[in-house]
Amino acid sequence: MKSTFQFSLSTLSQGIRRSNRALVLAAALGATALVAAPVTYAQTKIGFVSTERILRDSKPAKAAQTKIEAEFKRRDDELQNLANSLRNQAQKFDKDAPVLSESERIKRQRQLTDLDSDLQRKRREFQEDFNRRRNEEFSGIVEKADAAIKTIAESQGYDLIIQDAVTVSPRVDITDQVMKALGG
Repeated sequence: MKSTFQFSLSTLSQGIRRSNRALVLAAALGATALVAAPVTYAQTKIGFVSTERILRDSKPAKAAQTKIEAEFKRRDDELQNLANSLRNQAQKFDKDAPVLSESERIKRQRQLTDLDSDLQRKRREFQEDFNRRRNEEFSGIVEKADAAIKTIAESQGYDLIIQDAVTVSPRVDITDQVMKALGG
């Protein structure tokens, strides 16, 4: 009859052998996965395109930005002049307020409030119009970029092209090729 100590020792050694087999099996599977992974990777060609960079740095994007800024320059200048006028009138009111009659002070406060409301409304309209116009221009660039990406993918045998990722290796970044296809 085995002692309790010997029985425990025997059970422990059997458990270690089982866990060693499991470790050996896991190692074998892991080695197989490592060998198979490059084969799978070699069969899949992946590329990356930075849409942000295309919409910021490509020639068509820069041209569109310049065009939009020129279209909205006059309105932007008007808004700046209106803001400066409001600021000057508010400063003048602050200086004159102590000597103004109650009715005159209330009247000028209303005028300033109306001017401020008008300025805020015009700024909102300006921003909405600017954004709408910018989206119109840049949607055409995005369509052209998508067509260029598709052409590059087909001609160079890409299986997958990703746009906008958190981190990307420079060896899969084809943004420069797309920008060249767009003309810069």
